[in-house]
Amino acid sequence: MRDRTKGQPLGVDSGDRSNPAPRTNETDEIQPGLFPDNSAPDELVGYRVPIACQIAGISYRQLDYWARTNLVVPSIRGAAGSGSQRLYSFKDILVLKIVKRLLDTGVSLQNIRVAVDHLRSRGVGDLAKITLFSDGTTVYECTSPEEVVDLLQGGQGVFGIAVSGAMRELTGSIADFPAERADGGGVEERPEDELASRRRERINRRIG
Repeated sequence: MRDRTKGQPLGVDSGDRSNPAPRTNETDEIQPGLFPDNSAPDELVGYRVPIACQIAGISYRQLDYWARTNLVVPSIRGAAGSGSQRLYSFKDILVLKIVKRLLDTGVSLQNIRVAVDHLRSRGVGDLAKITLFSDGTTVYECTSPEEVVDLLQGGQGVFGIAVSGAMRELTGSIADFPAERADGGGVEERPEDELASRRRERINRRIG
């Protein structure tokens, strides 16, 4: 096991085949300003496949393959028969964006899968405290400035993802898209400005 002060390795490489257990002693508190009303997204509110692809910047083929291989599966509703619509939650789409960025840096699907399994066990509030780094082989989790500095000084971190930054980016873009609840209920609208409202209307017309 590598020194924990240098970040927690989430993938496996030739020098470390152990899978560290997730940190479970952290509470899932929401950082102020992370969401418009300082509350986590409703876990029953989801987005259909075309929207998930567009927001995450991936193709339908990628999304479908990742779902079939259990890399990133829709946590709200899976495809269960002809005509059913998969629904991806806010957190699902966040993970899709992270997977896309890690793939773009050359990290293997094997190591990404280990990292995703770790991230999936964390709440949205905990995820916002994490910065992911990669040296192109292994993915490291850092939760403090000291870990980031030590990792960079050790040469392991050549690419970083501040999950809170990705989350804020997603919060801003996802508000433009129509959502639906798994239980068929209405979706409570988050505060938005007039420009965002107009964009939402245009998107609804295109999708509808």
